[in-house]
Amino acid sequence: MPRPRKCRKVCRMPVADTFVANSAKEEAVVLTVDEYECIRLVDYQGFSQEQCAEYMQVSRATAQLICDTARKKLASALVNGYTIRIEGGDYHLCDGQETHCGCGGCQ
Repeated sequence: MPRPRKCRKVCRMPVADTFVANSAKEEAVVLTVDEYECIRLVDYQGFSQEQCAEYMQVSRATAQLICDTARKKLASALVNGYTIRIEGGDYHLCDGQETHCGCGGCQ
């Protein structure tokens, strides 16, 4: 029996959940909310993968896997003109009670 999947902590839902290219094809790439959060923390906020893992409450290896998967999906969408949808995933929202969270995204 496989291990149960662990929920990843997410501090902010995306402002927009769909991005469409001007000449979008019918195919869409689905980025999960936890993949979005990992990209937000590492590529936008400038966190290390270790810091990202700490904030998302996962191992560093898991954070790296999440980032790698998200980057491949984003690259595919940009190169091929696919729509990007952000939805689903194994996550729980930060309760906002963590005054020292420091991720820059808690609402």
